[in-house]
Amino acid sequence: MNISQLETLITISKTKSFRKAGELLNLTQPAVSAQIKSLEDEFGVVLVDRNQPVALTDRGQVFLDKAEQILDVVEELKQKLTDLEHTPQGHIVLGTTTSIAIQILPRILSYFQDQFPLIKTTIQSMPSSLIYQSVEQGLVDIGIGYLIENNPQVHSSVLYYDTFGLAVSPHHPLASEKIPRLDMLRDVPLIMLSPDTVGRRFADDLFKSHDIEPHIVMELSSSEEVKRMVEINLGAAIISRQSILRELKQGSLVVVPIPELEVTHPVGVIYKSSRYINSAMQQFLGDLKGMPETSFISSE
Repeated sequence: MNISQLETLITISKTKSFRKAGELLNLTQPAVSAQIKSLEDEFGVVLVDRNQPVALTDRGQVFLDKAEQILDVVEELKQKLTDLEHTPQGHIVLGTTTSIAIQILPRILSYFQDQFPLIKTTIQSMPSSLIYQSVEQGLVDIGIGYLIENNPQVHSSVLYYDTFGLAVSPHHPLASEKIPRLDMLRDVPLIMLSPDTVGRRFADDLFKSHDIEPHIVMELSSSEEVKRMVEINLGAAIISRQSILRELKQGSLVVVPIPELEVTHPVGVIYKSSRYINSAMQQFLGDLKGMPETSFISSE
């Protein structure tokens, strides 16, 4: 059974004629007859009385009622699919780092909630190193994090560039250092992010390349925890500048300008290359990629 056969039966019920039904449907009369015969053979009943004028049998009348309901459902489905093009809706699971979830996503998601209230989002926080894995395994729909891999299984697009800096309390000795140097960090107590974060990997590689054995006094899993410890002057930290914009403005943290740390790191959107992109994801990705860098980098 197919939709065309149901449409043919309904048209016959209205025109009382195989010929007239064929004219309306742009079918030959033999094609109309073949469609009805196929339906009758499939269900093992006679649906149409071929005597003139043509009429539906009692079984044909029962079939007609259901055929009309089926076509109504199909038409409703077509309309809903069309509506998705104009009013995107659906559910998106985002995977991102804690600092991005706190600093950047509120601005992005408030925009989408206003513009597209039918798009719902769930946020899962994780290190950037796990974002790629989660996207590839289908555990999250879209990842937002540091672009650290060339993975053929995922698409990525740069949203903005971040840098890391040495953050200290205004009361820290390095806060007033006129010409700070990287080798000054040999004996400075450092509060570091966990080894599975991009910031920590960058710091470890930098120290190793300059033959520096860092004095790590604390390891924490999120930038928010690190900031709180640095604010009360328990140590210095190499941390994303974007994540400390508010603290810099408030004066609770300062950045010590060390040239070796002034390296840009791309932050972007990541999604699986082979997955189906539903209307919600299409809208989210399209608008996200179209936002200027100033939408992400704020001077709160």
